Amino acid sequence: MDIQFFDNSFELPKAREDVRFKQIGLFVYEDLRRVAVGLELTPFLERPCIDITVQNSDGVIAGSMVIIETLSPNITLTMHLRDKEPTEMYELSAQIYYDHPEKKERENFHRDVVRFAVVEQSEQIFQLSDE
Repeated sequence: MDIQFFDNSFELPKAREDVRFKQIGLFVYEDLRRVAVGLELTPFLERPCIDITVQNSDGVIAGSMVIIETLSPNITLTMHLRDKEPTEMYELSAQIYYDHPEKKERENFHRDVVRFAVVEQSEQIFQLSDE
């Protein structure tokens, strides 16, 4: 009996220092105040945490979320943009990290930044890694 735990046998789980974002996808809702954030990571051995921050073009944080020890390399969540006056351009920063509660410290690994427009309902996909 051959049991496959991973969809792609060529893509083996990676150690924490090799985990990357493969793709970040954004879907801007019609109200221009919500954005569905989709993340695809390389397969991982240890469950990573992800810190996501969105800033508007004035540098003001419009939204943030933290994903703690995700089980899946594919994640989709909706973020609400909370700035008072929406701007046309935003910057999303996504940081992969691992938490050490016993040491009370966090170990940052991979980070990607993408810029996206919020002018109409749209889907924007950013290919980031070939791994």
